[in-house]
Amino acid sequence: MVDDRRRRLDALRNCERILSGYPPATMRGRLAELEAGADLDRDPDFYGDGPVAELEEKVAGLLGKEAAVFFPTGTMAQQVALRYGAGVTGRTAVALHRLGHQELHERQAHTQLTGLRSVWPTTAPRNPTAAEIARLEEPVGSVVIELPLRDAGFVLPTWDELTAVAEAARAKGARVHFDGARLWESTTFLEHSLSEIAGLADSVYVSFYKTVRGLSGAALVGDAELAAYARAWRHRYGGNVFQQWPAALTALAGLERELPRLPGFVRHARTVAEGLARVKGARVFPEPPHTHQFRLFLPYRAEVLNRAALVLAEDERVWFAGGWVEDEVPGMAMAEIMVAEHALEWTAEQVAEVGARFAHLAQSMST
Repeated sequence: MVDDRRRRLDALRNCERILSGYPPATMRGRLAELEAGADLDRDPDFYGDGPVAELEEKVAGLLGKEAAVFFPTGTMAQQVALRYGAGVTGRTAVALHRLGHQELHERQAHTQLTGLRSVWPTTAPRNPTAAEIARLEEPVGSVVIELPLRDAGFVLPTWDELTAVAEAARAKGARVHFDGARLWESTTFLEHSLSEIAGLADSVYVSFYKTVRGLSGAALVGDAELAAYARAWRHRYGGNVFQQWPAALTALAGLERELPRLPGFVRHARTVAEGLARVKGARVFPEPPHTHQFRLFLPYRAEVLNRAALVLAEDERVWFAGGWVEDEVPGMAMAEIMVAEHALEWTAEQVAEVGARFAHLAQSMST
């Protein structure tokens, strides 16, 4: 397993053309980025001051909120947000999607550590509607909306739908929490700024290693009362780390570097999706993509597609798409496509041509 991972990383790092994602950086490469982009002669942070405080101020400003609190992980940040919602409303139920991050990727920490219960307004592969929130059969402390909903295909509601959901949640006496790990790339589809989107919510979580490509870390953003609560519970959860300046500095650099480029990535994702849809047997979802990430399905086993990706990378130094998994769609495997700077040089025709070669390679491996 370790050898396979090393082989994939080396192959991707040596590719000359990359359709999905980024080549993995070495530790030396990340250190070089820090040296090139930050004043390392400044004092480091001590329990959250210095560059960490600077990052918090920056994010609060971007999202138009009173305060932001840095957390080492998003899992911790979201537990605190939901705990706060339960405390101020007196309600231990939380409205979540069954495909939400808390349910699938946090080992249900909100139930195991915080004693909350999940209520699913819908099981459809999209965020809940205002009508579904209004029909909830029991009071909930928080309504969680994941923007975009990653495990449904990086899908977003429309602006009007999102506004209606927020209004419906408040009509039920619940707080609105946005799981905005990837909120950064949602502005193009929603046609509103980060601060306008965040203005619909009582609290927002954002990630610094997703999209903006920091080393790690997250922030919980809201009013001053939430921030004070978050700092206390961050300490109790063990998240008040002595020094986190590398994470803070790479996050600050990422916000400066990546945010202006994201609308272009989102627009080009539609070009890439158009090319992929021409590949025989392929299915793109959603079509067109809502963000610069979307799902690609092909009618082969995941094991075969992962081998084909590696062979194409090693033989032609072209990275098409990796991370294939078996999906609920019978006879299909799925990969998540991320359109970033390396994909901008690809035309729809080039995508289709390489996609056809990739599919042919997979087919030959299947026989």
